[in-house]
Amino acid sequence: MRVLLVNMPWSPIDLPSLALGILKRSVDERVPGASAEVLHANLMFTDWITERTEFTGDDYEYYALSSYFMGCGDWVFSSALYDDPAWRDDEFTATMTGKLKAARMKMTRALHRTVPEFVEMIARQIVADGPDVVGFTSTFQQNTAALAAARRVKELAPHIVTVMGGANCDGEQGAAVHRNFAFVDHVVRGEGEAAFPALLTALTEQTPLDDIPGLCHRDAAGKSVANAMATRPLPPAAILPPDYSGYFERLAASVARNWVEPKLVVEGARGCWWGEKHHCTFCGLNGSFMEFRSKSPDTFYEEIMDLARRHRVLDMYVVDNILDMRYLTTVLPRIIDSGYDLRLHIEIKANMKRSQLRTLADAGLIYVQPGIESLNSRVLDLMDKGVSGCQNIRMLRDGAETGLSVAWNYLHGFPGESTEDYDPVIAQIPALEHLDPPVDLSARIAIERFSPYFERPELGFTGLRPEAHYRFTYDLPEEELYAMAYVFEAPARGIGEPTVGALNAALADWKKHHTDARLTHDDHGDRIVLVSRRRTFDWRAMELTDPFELAVFRLLDQPHSTQALARKAAARVPGAACGEEQVQELLDSWLALGIVFADAGQYVHIAPAAVNEDLLRLDFMRHIHAETDAAAPTENAAVPEPA
Repeated sequence: MRVLLVNMPWSPIDLPSLALGILKRSVDERVPGASAEVLHANLMFTDWITERTEFTGDDYEYYALSSYFMGCGDWVFSSALYDDPAWRDDEFTATMTGKLKAARMKMTRALHRTVPEFVEMIARQIVADGPDVVGFTSTFQQNTAALAAARRVKELAPHIVTVMGGANCDGEQGAAVHRNFAFVDHVVRGEGEAAFPALLTALTEQTPLDDIPGLCHRDAAGKSVANAMATRPLPPAAILPPDYSGYFERLAASVARNWVEPKLVVEGARGCWWGEKHHCTFCGLNGSFMEFRSKSPDTFYEEIMDLARRHRVLDMYVVDNILDMRYLTTVLPRIIDSGYDLRLHIEIKANMKRSQLRTLADAGLIYVQPGIESLNSRVLDLMDKGVSGCQNIRMLRDGAETGLSVAWNYLHGFPGESTEDYDPVIAQIPALEHLDPPVDLSARIAIERFSPYFERPELGFTGLRPEAHYRFTYDLPEEELYAMAYVFEAPARGIGEPTVGALNAALADWKKHHTDARLTHDDHGDRIVLVSRRRTFDWRAMELTDPFELAVFRLLDQPHSTQALARKAAARVPGAACGEEQVQELLDSWLALGIVFADAGQYVHIAPAAVNEDLLRLDFMRHIHAETDAAAPTENAAVPEPA
């Protein structure tokens, strides 16, 4: 049996498909007489479209990720799905006018008219390859592209078995896909490592399909049948490492090689150990299975090293929703000792200790995503995040100190939040400009399938409808759109536009001025030297020499209340005036100087320790060049701005 696994646009082009890499290995190793190959149709698209129009890596990223909640990428390929280059163009234009810039609107509509030709080409190539089974993965904005290709393959070669799977096919979504698109023979819902090989074996042996968990198939009368989902997730020992054969070679032959630095995708765990106990109210990740399970440290380490050696790539994206804390003392020390200069991106929890962050940095985890989402404790409680505002600030500070790049988002729109939760944060944002800002301005939360906000209307969201883009993308009744949708419209909750505007103005200034902002401290034992360069504070350096002040500052390495600070400072500086009144007076003065952050009755200092690496920052060098270039010839090359 020949199996062709297809990765359609808009799958990211800098990453091989983890899902198809795992399925390829699953087929090759677990289905006797079967072999699988991967068709990197996302990379083929970049070559195809750049031959016909001006199209860049930034454009691809927009349709793959940035426009996800507006559905632009899916609408682009709806024309191919319904074999109509003008499919619902008027509805799209009417809905998106005012949301898209004119140039983006023009490009999106032009792509919509053009992509049916690409789908036709891909379908014909698939058929020419002669597979017995063709499988399409569908995640984020791949759905219409995958469906369109499956439709045309089935028209050209009805004997080829078409299968879909992926995050867009989990649970009820997968059943709806199968129910509404008859050209999809089977949908694999949930984890595919077991179900897909079982399907292939059953097709080969012509045995019944009813016992394959999660599988959607058709009975003798052609009616869609959805088997019950698996009751337990796969054990970690059953999760195979991916086979990325062909991806890097195909990327090297594509115009996309000039757009991106390729990364390996590795997986140590599935599920979320925090979500098992406290499911964040807005989070729809993990779908059918929240249960956390992770590979053994030895297995995960060997997979990382094997992939690095095999593909000679050191950049890795760890897809785990949350780091298995065991890996801090098992996998990461071995990576540090391996001699491989890995650069990794991983999601962590924001309350990790500085020593743990240093271990991450030493192991090459340059990019971390700690799920900060807010800097106010009350709003974080509404999310059920399990961290405080001061803990999130400490994460940003310690990330800067240990050399980690912290990626995070600011969210608003939670039922029960108020302007009073945001005003104190907005007022303090200018003091934070030396720390990593959020990746974008604040966004109102989206209601995602599988999240508590979706599953439990009593939390504040009722009357949910599929987002508008589903209605101008698919020709389906409302109830079927509801079954297929992942993102839903809901009445606005929480803060209003005046507060949102003030928050986003402060965040925009943070992003704009971050490059030039500095605040550090250097502890010399008998004194602490603070150095500042922030646009809203006119002081540049100060020394703390009073034993009481030294004690309080050192205690503020961790969040403390005024009462706790007074008690602990008195123990450290016997005989000093360390009452709550004196401590509060000191905190108020430091708050005015932008040395501490305050939230929910707690304080934490925001000055990372000065480290030698700080001198290597590109903008430091830019300032040096700016001074010397003042008297230099104008033809000198400009020093590039930091990314």
